[in-house]
Amino acid sequence: MPDKRISEDDVVAELRDGMTIGIGGWGSRRKPMSLVRAIARSSLRDLTIVSYGGPDVGLLCATGKVERVVYAFVSLDSIPLEPHFRVARQTGAVSTLELDEGMFLLGLQAAAWRVPFLPTRVGLGSDVVDRQPEIRTVVSPYDDGEELVAAPALRLDAALVHMHRGDAGGNGQYLNVDPYFDDLFCMAADRRFMSVEQVQETEDLRGNGPLQTLKINRLMTDGIVEAPFGAHFTECVPDYPRDEAFQKEYAGSAKSADAWVAWRTKYLDCGGHDEYRKVVGL
Repeated sequence: MPDKRISEDDVVAELRDGMTIGIGGWGSRRKPMSLVRAIARSSLRDLTIVSYGGPDVGLLCATGKVERVVYAFVSLDSIPLEPHFRVARQTGAVSTLELDEGMFLLGLQAAAWRVPFLPTRVGLGSDVVDRQPEIRTVVSPYDDGEELVAAPALRLDAALVHMHRGDAGGNGQYLNVDPYFDDLFCMAADRRFMSVEQVQETEDLRGNGPLQTLKINRLMTDGIVEAPFGAHFTECVPDYPRDEAFQKEYAGSAKSADAWVAWRTKYLDCGGHDEYRKVVGL
């Protein structure tokens, strides 16, 4: 089994301007933030971000990396609206495709199955369909002739996810109650990169929990980054909770240009993940 361990900078080197990048996790929960910060510090631009969004979306919008966001929501959970994304959305700095949570899931599944869409009743009679011409309907080929929404495949050039544990071969394990949809993000993408709290021997992963917690298998990944506290400031329970005080400080940085420059200088321009950990005190 090949050793797939790489660094955050190695991941960024695999990405290109204009790519469509899916980011796993959910809101402000288990986001691959060390990878997101590496992108934010890079020269990448004109990205399409596909996410059940949280600070990953907000931070990349605030640093001017994003052209388009495809999302079901963008929230910090304990702070309902992600403030940097709200600024980008309201000022027209980014274009969007806004999907229902279920339609978003079907889009990932369609891309994973390599089909162009999956039919659903979700969205019928709503502005999700009526105001977004990208979302089309189809007529059932069977006797009932029912009109259905064709949830479009969310094909990704690259996917970024964060798991609790992994091995050098690229297997990934979650240890909380919810795997979110990180496996679908990986299967919907051409290139897949996973950060983990700890890299362990493969046999040790089996002792951490039931077999079904090994949600990401090595066929789904092209690189693995060992990044302790790599999801900070989002939660990565049971390893650590959301850093609510830090998240509040991050949210406050959206209030003015000066506040943003101060936050960015302290926490983003400080350097890579190891330097970030020192500054934050992790």
